[in-house]
Amino acid sequence: MADALTYGLGPDWEPGEDGLPFRRAARVVVLDDDDRLLLVRGHDAGEVTRSWWFTVGGGLDAGEDVRDGATREVFEETGLVVRPADLVGPVLTRSAVFDFARVTCRQDEEFFLARVPSGHDFSHDGWTDLERDVLDEMRWWDVDELAAAVAEGTVVYPETLPELVRALLDGWDGTTPHLDESSVLGPST
Repeated sequence: MADALTYGLGPDWEPGEDGLPFRRAARVVVLDDDDRLLLVRGHDAGEVTRSWWFTVGGGLDAGEDVRDGATREVFEETGLVVRPADLVGPVLTRSAVFDFARVTCRQDEEFFLARVPSGHDFSHDGWTDLERDVLDEMRWWDVDELAAAVAEGTVVYPETLPELVRALLDGWDGTTPHLDESSVLGPST
């Protein structure tokens, strides 16, 4: 199989044992003081009509601690400063196989919870060239509004995100469920 860079996926993707490009990722469920969830909307580089909403986060650098990677990703994608000690969890782990840029990829993710003050202006200074190409918008979602949008067909990953966030609004219960979306073949970033 060709190196993942050949497909424009980036240096954090390596050929996995099954031959698919693979990476470990850290994702953050960012909630503000008003219990709104920060999500990013992106589209598929290989099929621009396909778009979806997802949490802040991304691939870990070689040898990077998952909490350090999570806080780095939050800063790079939003400009928000969150320290590793501010992260709660992991509140969820997820395995996913998805198509992106006409390549089938595999990703293992750890999700953390972070609380931030309301009213933050976003910075995209840390975006990579690929992110600048495929990330379309960032916004705060009320959880009920998100659940209604999902019920009407809005695509969100992980698919159970509204339920996950509802369960976290009053605090984390200390469990780390695992979500296997390896047969979904939907996008992620």
